[in-house]
Amino acid sequence: MMEDRRELLRKIPKIDEVLQDERLFFFTESTPRAVIVDSVREVIDELRKDILEGRRSQVGTKETLMTEIVARITGKKKKSLRRVINATGVVLHTNLGRANLSDKACESIMDVARNYTNLEYDVKRGSRGSRHDHVEKILTKITGAEAAMVVNNNAAATMLCLSALAKDKEVIVSRGELVEIGGSFRVPEIMEQSGARLMDVGTTNKTKPSDYLNAYHEGETGALMKVHTSNYRILGFTQEVELPEMVELGKKLNLPVIYDMGSGLMADLTDCGVDEPTVLDALKTGIDVILFSGDKLLGGPQGGIIAGKKEYIDKMKAHPLARAFRVDKMTLAAMEATFFEYSDIRQARKTIPVLNMITTPAAELKDKAERLAGEIRRTTHNFTVEVEACKDQVGGGSAPTVLLDGYAVAVQGRTLAPEKIERLLRKEEIPIIIRITHNQVYLDVRTIREDEFEYIVAAFTAMDSRQVEG
Repeated sequence: MMEDRRELLRKIPKIDEVLQDERLFFFTESTPRAVIVDSVREVIDELRKDILEGRRSQVGTKETLMTEIVARITGKKKKSLRRVINATGVVLHTNLGRANLSDKACESIMDVARNYTNLEYDVKRGSRGSRHDHVEKILTKITGAEAAMVVNNNAAATMLCLSALAKDKEVIVSRGELVEIGGSFRVPEIMEQSGARLMDVGTTNKTKPSDYLNAYHEGETGALMKVHTSNYRILGFTQEVELPEMVELGKKLNLPVIYDMGSGLMADLTDCGVDEPTVLDALKTGIDVILFSGDKLLGGPQGGIIAGKKEYIDKMKAHPLARAFRVDKMTLAAMEATFFEYSDIRQARKTIPVLNMITTPAAELKDKAERLAGEIRRTTHNFTVEVEACKDQVGGGSAPTVLLDGYAVAVQGRTLAPEKIERLLRKEEIPIIIRITHNQVYLDVRTIREDEFEYIVAAFTAMDSRQVEG
């Protein structure tokens, strides 16, 4: 037995010999040599181990070996973070990266990414500048705030704000607003890490102005905080203290009022059924500081945007955490470009993908679904393809009760189960992420771009031939 295994081991080609195979020359210009060598070594080592442990009784042909090596190199070349096609109908899909950026934002990223920039250099004065300047001007112009800054996400914005304005002091928050923002990150825990002390008041469903007044301790209370419950709703027997009342309470107690808005809507979308407060409306109430996300309803890159009274923003800019939470030049470029789009709200609805997807009329989505369904029908014979009305979600912890009228292409295979189709679509070169409803594969066209149709059609065409072979 051992002699047989030794004989098999002698038949395994040497690494140097394999590296001379012409099939590997294709990779030499586009792939580091170390990746090619590692792939060859891994495949040969695995083959040797399988023989020694009795799992292989033959070496196989050179063709089989080279096919496995080529597949290994190709797999190593695939980037971990890569593009997918979102066919779920969830516009701000957290697992799929939330907001797609506008063309102008992408162009701005590319411009600063490949070049040196004036990130912290004042070109006019020829001296050191501040990275905050690049977005503050457009942010204050669009929002009407006195000052503004951007950090790397809204949780960071919350922590920085509380640490700068209320460290070692109490911050009064309604019990019904102690939200979990996802990934098990909760407002009370963020507050604890900031050094502020939580003072929750009221009940889950009802909080009154008197609750804040009764919880105030002179010299101990540092701020009042309101948290917009953007990822859930409490309905029925409820009461909350609205922003104008919070502002009055802040004035009465001489305390800053902080509003953690979460999703950060800039454009009024009530005509589409998205009845969320806007940043502009919130700031008009006289709120001292507002915090919101960049990559949700705003439609920009990930970031925590802080806007409000200059005296408070300046304290945050000077805080040590501001450096820990600062964003890079690519984020600043994308954020500036995104806010610039809001100079014309009507145009922004067309150019910012998130707004465009949310505001697309159902009739247009139906036409779009019919086009995709028609293309799939033309190239396949083993699928039942129909267009069906559906309900879409905004997602990303935004507008949780809103369901948008949409359309999807519903597909059933003759022999392929929906779960099998879903797996095959996920394994495409550009993975296609779908949902299964009523034992059918649903391709929701709200979140599919027209230029992505060809990839979807090609995937179903390949599956169609597989069903014929099966």
